[in-house]
Formats: sequence, structure tokens, C-alpha cells
Amino acid sequence: MSAPDIFDRTLRRGRRDRSFGAYREHDFVRSFMLEGLYDRLSMVARPFSDILDLGCFMGEFLGPPGARIARLDAGARFAAAAGGVQGDEDHLPFADHSFDLVVSAGVLDSVNDLPGALVLARRVLRPDGLLLAAFAGGGSLPTLRACLREAEGERPVARLHPQVDVRAAGDLLMRAGFALPVADTETLTVRYRSLSGLFSDLRGMGAANMLATRWPLSRATLARMDDAFAARADADGRTTERLEIVYLTGWGPDPSQPKPARRGSATASLAEALKPGDEPATPR
Repeated sequence: MSAPDIFDRTLRRGRRDRSFGAYREHDFVRSFMLEGLYDRLSMVARPFSDILDLGCFMGEFLGPPGARIARLDAGARFAAAAGGVQGDEDHLPFADHSFDLVVSAGVLDSVNDLPGALVLARRVLRPDGLLLAAFAGGGSLPTLRACLREAEGERPVARLHPQVDVRAAGDLLMRAGFALPVADTETLTVRYRSLSGLFSDLRGMGAANMLATRWPLSRATLARMDDAFAARADADGRTTERLEIVYLTGWGPDPSQPKPARRGSATASLAEALKPGDEPATPR
């Protein structure tokens, strides 16, 4: 028996379609993620010819010259604009070993079956193919969360999406079967004049509440949230919000890749190395 969906799949597609028209006014978070992915890709000294852009939005990701890029997005309008296909990241319509690079920016945090999506990403990769992904992870939106807690007092309900922290993200890469997995974070700080500005950005990114179970937000609660947000403003009248961007790097397993040393195969003892009395080495 499968677990119930965390997110409403139909609503998720609809939110993405509704964000399509004004997306360019709110794409700064994804642009930040893409810059991070480009930086990581620039450190890989190998060619990529077949690429999957997973959650493509407008198709902003640009691969190496001559590379073929397939694009997928949950929103029909984004998929059509990017010349891709509509689909969910945890139900990929691509054959195994179709790509040597899979990139994803800004969508994996709202996928119902994130472990399954990573398994599928690994399966569509060729041996020694590369996954590069980024999403908003654990620790994001602390100001909004605090304002919600204040506004709802002793009867809070789930209104913000569950988050995956960097350690759990690394574990998921390993469970999905990726070789040489790496998970790291970067912080993006944004300052807002009002709570409505933050809400506008979330809607414009297609990232408003998509939980399968939702409760209406009363006017009284919203007013208390607005007051709590304004009370946190600095001298310039702006309130700081933070996004913790989790980056994932993993490789499709291949015999040519370096392997961790077999347990017990070390020729030197760590205990011996840490004994006092030896002079430290001088760097040259």
C-alpha cells in the first residue's frame, strides 16, 4: 500500500501554470540555484551530450554547445514554452540510461516521492553520468515560520512545506544508489518591505502552499502575521528572510570510479599518528 501524497499533484501543476505569466519577475531564487549548478559543472572536466532538465521552468538552463537537452516540467505552460514534456519528477517518461547529465533547480522540495525521484534520476543516467540538483532545504523561511507560530498561538497547523536538510539529502543520494554523493548548502538572504511581498514571490515562483491537506488562513491570523513580520523590520523598514539552498551532486555508478578503501586495509594506525611527541610537519 503506497503512502498518501504530501502534495496535491493537481494543485502543484495548477500553481505552476498560474505563475507562468509573471515568472520572470520572481525567478531570482532559481537564477541563484542555476549559478551554483553552473559553478559545480565548470569543475567537471568531461563532455556532456545528452542532458535532462528536470523541472525546466522557461528552459533557462543552457548546456554545453551542441548538447541535446530534454526538458520536463509539472506545469503544462512551462513545458510547452521550453519545448519539453509535462510530467512529474517522480514519474519520469524516459528510458533508462538516456542521459549523461541530469540537472534540476527549484523543484525537488515539492516532489511527493523524493527518494523515488532520485532513484529514477539515477536510472535515466548512463554509467558515470552526473546529477546536479538544487532546492530550498531545511532552515529556509525561518521568519515566515516564526510569524506563523506567533499568529496561530497554541493551535498551529501545517501551512509550510516539510523541508529536507543537507544531511538527510546526502543520505537520500546514497539510498538512491549514486556514487560519490555530495550535499552542501549556500544561503540566500532576501529583505522585504512587507509580508505581502514575500507571499507575492512565493506565488510567482509557483511555490505557494501545495500540501494535500490545507486549512484556510483567517483574516485575523493574517493580520497578526503581518504585525509580527513588520515588528522584525530593520531601520530601513525591511524584514530579512533566508533560504538555505541545498545542492546535490552524484554520479551514476561505473567501475572506473574511485572506490572507498576496504575496511581494515589501512597500513598506518590513526592512534599511532595521533600520539604526542612528534614535531608537526612544516608546509613547503
